Amino acid sequence: MQEVKAYGAESKEADFKEITIKRRDLNENDVKIDILYTGVCHSDIHAKQNDWGNAKYPIVPGHEIIGRVTQVGNEVSKYKIGDLVGVGCMVDSCQTCSACEEDMEMWCENGSTSTYNSKDKFIGGHTLGGYSTTIVVREEFVLSVSEKLDIKAVAPLLCAGITTYSPLKHWNVKEGDKVGIIGLGGLGHMGIKFAVSMGAKTIMITTSESKAADARRLGVDEVIISKDADQMSAHANSFDFILNTIPVGHDVNPYLALLKRDRTMCLVGAIEPLENVHGANLILRRKNLAGSLIGGIKETQEMLDFCAEHNIVSDVEMIDMNEINTAFERVQNNDVKYRFVIDMQSLKN
Repeated sequence: MQEVKAYGAESKEADFKEITIKRRDLNENDVKIDILYTGVCHSDIHAKQNDWGNAKYPIVPGHEIIGRVTQVGNEVSKYKIGDLVGVGCMVDSCQTCSACEEDMEMWCENGSTSTYNSKDKFIGGHTLGGYSTTIVVREEFVLSVSEKLDIKAVAPLLCAGITTYSPLKHWNVKEGDKVGIIGLGGLGHMGIKFAVSMGAKTIMITTSESKAADARRLGVDEVIISKDADQMSAHANSFDFILNTIPVGHDVNPYLALLKRDRTMCLVGAIEPLENVHGANLILRRKNLAGSLIGGIKETQEMLDFCAEHNIVSDVEMIDMNEINTAFERVQNNDVKYRFVIDMQSLKN
């Protein structure tokens, strides 16, 4: 095993600091990656704070990883030294269950292995993520990244990107559809970029008038202020699809009223209880309220290729590794447009 530098937290109360972690020696199908950039996801904060009750310490977050291949195992065929690659939210799954066979490893029936905070079946303990200088990942969970894109701004695509791309594709958003994006943040700004690139009439739905100008900069056709009853009423029963990125529990009923008959609103942000859903809002026009997680490896690669074709990346603010504690505070205060990305060279120096 190799010892490498990382940034980790020893408890939910502790700040992040530099620590040393171990990475496994390469197996036959492993790829070793020198990490260049790592995105900061709100999930990193939830995990560190043990909001979901399963945190394992020391925790080393980071599941939006961009780097270059420095070594490959004897059986690796897809990658070679020097390739630009990415690693997202998963680093392993059983590969044999029905979900894995259908390229939906995130729903592996035997439990997928998250990039951090999961059981590490190779060296014991738990997996440690991209707030580190290197990572070793089996070939099947490594993604190709185009050299054409601004690679530092590609990092958040590995979570925020696929989280918003997957439902838009699953519900077949196409040219001419009227699509609503609720919430303008790390997820919402990516939802706008994808929906616009798919040819949809894209409408930002927000509580804040101050976000209207930025939504238009990102390409929306219109902005609805959800607190304005007249605006909401004017758009009732008119949307083909709504992507709801609100990250906390909220009242979904006003948004359901915007959908056409037989159409869907998909939640990607609120991993917690919602307020009461009025059955009539679903029953009277056979509307659907659904949820979506990230996406499988095949779909994530499709998303990255789509981004290369349409020149889509995240809007990012760069930080050094030693600024991560302040960055966490700023994310919690909604003080970033729209994703932090860590320059991992700052940890190597």
